[in-house]
Amino acid sequence: MPYFSRWKTIIVWLVVLLSIVVALPNAVAEATLERLPDWVPKKQLMLGLDLQGGSQITLKVEREDVVKTRLEAIIDAIGARLRSAGIAYSGLSGTGQDIQLRLRNPAQLEAAQTALKALTDPAKIGGVTKDAVREVAIGGSPDGSISASISDEGIDRRVSATADGAIAVLHRRLADLGAQQPKIRRQGADRIIVQIPGRYDPEQVKYILSQAGALSFRSIDMSMAVQDAVNGQPPLNSEILYSADDPPIGYLVRKQPIIANQDIVGAKSAINAQSGNPVVNLRLGPQGAARFAKATADTTGTTIAVVLDGAVIATPLVRKAITDGTIQLSAEMSPEGADDLALLLRAGSLPSPLTVVEERSIGAGRGADSIHSILAAGAIGAVLVILFMLGFYGFFGAVASLAVAFNVVMIVAVLSATGLALTLPGIAGIVLTIGMAVDSNVLIYERIREEVRHGRSLREAFDFGFSRAFAAIVDANITTLIAAIILLFLGTGAVRGFAVTLAIGIVTTLFTAFTLTRVMLDVWLHRRRPKQLPDGIRTGVFDGAAFRFMAIRNYVFSLTALLSVISMLLFGAMGINLGIDFAGGSVIELKAREGAADIEDIHARLDELNLGEITVKPFGSPQDVVVRVHSREGGENAEQTSVILIRGELEDAYEFRRVEVVGPSVSGDLTKAATIGVFASLLAILIYIWVRFEWQFAAGAIVATLHDVLLTIGLFVVTGMEFNLTSIAALLTIVGYSLNDTVVVYDRVRENLKRYPRMPLPILIDTSINQTLSRTVLTGATTMLALAALSIFGGEAIQSFAFVMLFGVAIGTFSSIYVAGPVLILFRLRHGAPGSDAEKSGSAGIRPVKGAQ
Repeated sequence: MPYFSRWKTIIVWLVVLLSIVVALPNAVAEATLERLPDWVPKKQLMLGLDLQGGSQITLKVEREDVVKTRLEAIIDAIGARLRSAGIAYSGLSGTGQDIQLRLRNPAQLEAAQTALKALTDPAKIGGVTKDAVREVAIGGSPDGSISASISDEGIDRRVSATADGAIAVLHRRLADLGAQQPKIRRQGADRIIVQIPGRYDPEQVKYILSQAGALSFRSIDMSMAVQDAVNGQPPLNSEILYSADDPPIGYLVRKQPIIANQDIVGAKSAINAQSGNPVVNLRLGPQGAARFAKATADTTGTTIAVVLDGAVIATPLVRKAITDGTIQLSAEMSPEGADDLALLLRAGSLPSPLTVVEERSIGAGRGADSIHSILAAGAIGAVLVILFMLGFYGFFGAVASLAVAFNVVMIVAVLSATGLALTLPGIAGIVLTIGMAVDSNVLIYERIREEVRHGRSLREAFDFGFSRAFAAIVDANITTLIAAIILLFLGTGAVRGFAVTLAIGIVTTLFTAFTLTRVMLDVWLHRRRPKQLPDGIRTGVFDGAAFRFMAIRNYVFSLTALLSVISMLLFGAMGINLGIDFAGGSVIELKAREGAADIEDIHARLDELNLGEITVKPFGSPQDVVVRVHSREGGENAEQTSVILIRGELEDAYEFRRVEVVGPSVSGDLTKAATIGVFASLLAILIYIWVRFEWQFAAGAIVATLHDVLLTIGLFVVTGMEFNLTSIAALLTIVGYSLNDTVVVYDRVRENLKRYPRMPLPILIDTSINQTLSRTVLTGATTMLALAALSIFGGEAIQSFAFVMLFGVAIGTFSSIYVAGPVLILFRLRHGAPGSDAEKSGSAGIRPVKGAQ
């Protein structure tokens, strides 16, 4: 790598300066930022919901609801068209997506098909610009039977159009609620994800988001008794609806409403001056006011039904005609309920009710505590890493520490500029980057030392050191980057936050290692013109290392194989403690408002609610406790009911700091996505290893990786820790780190194969491991120092995640020596017999790597 030119040096420092300027607003109070000139960047880090508090709610458009709505609409359309054409029929009914009827006069079959033809014409649904779709198919038989079916493609389009229409309504509702910077996005065809930062009542938010809000005033059909309609057949233009009372009361009401949502132009909650009860004052548009005035004039002295989302909520008595277009709606509701109903009516009704299938709510206090603990842990980890580097490298350690500091500044700058949210696991990703970023500098420094020992001048040693470290560093970091990218696309929520910071950290690490570190060292070389390496480098203690790692390979390899088998057997016999991400259910983190949490009392109170299997455990301080409600039968609504009941039972004595609810449909999707993510990451990484190295190296990487994965899973089985989405992130990062370590060893093995073609393979592998031992020890130690700080001081929210990572780094370092090495011997990487083709070529069949000299 040649000496950096002046303009390249200027560009590097401009990038660093720009990063500092962009990141600086995060260290300045908002009031101060407002007084700065307009050209100064003012964007600060956007905190994730788990740090600032808020709710993420996933809503689902139920296909069954869309099918039911379309079925009823098409039945009504068929009946109306046949009656308009003067064609008599009977038995018009439908189930699922199929409709049947019979003509009274079979001779009118052709006329009936002509009358219904318009229903079968292709149409664009929901304003979709795709090709028109044929939603309805109609067929008939000579006996006068007619059948109609709604196509699956038509329903799919309706589901998608319903989701699009719902998003517009949700935006209006959240704006009316006063939510600051809410985010609403589609996920797939039928899911909508809503993120609301800030402190809001989660139950109110869920109600406002999921309730259809379809309000109508209906005339009550007095032509027959309700019970007779239930036992027989209600009149054609009427239907039976029930109230929300216990037991419910049935009403026979007209299908055609007097007024509905589209007639309401204003809605405001109030308190009735006479009764003191909450009411909602409605204001109607001109057409709605005229229809309501006529209807109330015709039905004076009788009752009408007020219907909200298919349930009768009130049956007021009409005392006189209401001609001024104003209505005071009084029903059984609280003041908060009146506020919510008024909001729903102002924002408009949803095209279909939405089901809450996932909820993740974090209290602001919990997020603040997490920030404090994890920043403290990060500071401790960073100080330990810096002291470690200064102790082993002196001046070079100071340069590396400064590069790592700028590395963190660049990560913060990228997050600030792009608006990507910083999550709790994202901070863990930054702390992990601090530990792993040292690896690149250590590799470079050790290569420089090695070149100096071989007799090169300091200037040449720097050039060759950077050049020869390049391939190993890129190979090692790309494996971790692949895992991060897979997590970024397949992960959700906090996992994506971890993947974002990890991916950015890898890119900035490569930049600081090969440009910023090089620039600083070049300045030192140019100004001081030293003849030897600076004092304070103490890694020479590893130079004489001659450990015979492969001498005991059979014993160690057998032990690791046994442990892997035991992990598989334990997993098969005991299973793994799946978290709600994969098993469904609810997790609620509580904090006692006064004194310590009483676990026995909580368990006793919740047992009375008959919610199924419940686990109550301490969580951090004596005031904190976590409640796990295992998945219940009854689908998404059953999971939401559990949380509502627990709130009602415990909210008086406990603060709800975190609530996570995952319904069965989401848990199934997360399981599928996690499985695909793990296998896709492993496949992509291993393909990369296969391309860069020979097949024996790829096989060794596969075996070593499998060893690490199995032992990590064994850790989850033995300890009983929950296996959730963050566990997947930890597992994939362990895989990336382990391969990082393995690739560095393999890169040296490959180099030595060309340098020492006659050396027996076990000795060559031992030599390669000893040559990279200083890097292995230092990188492992710095990474484990950062993770140990997280594990000890990071707080309950991140401790288990950090502990798994700490375990994984340890076994990953071990497997890169005692698993990856013996596998090369097992698969006969090359024959050491004199005169072999591999020996003559001097390459043992290994493809040369760019940068290897």
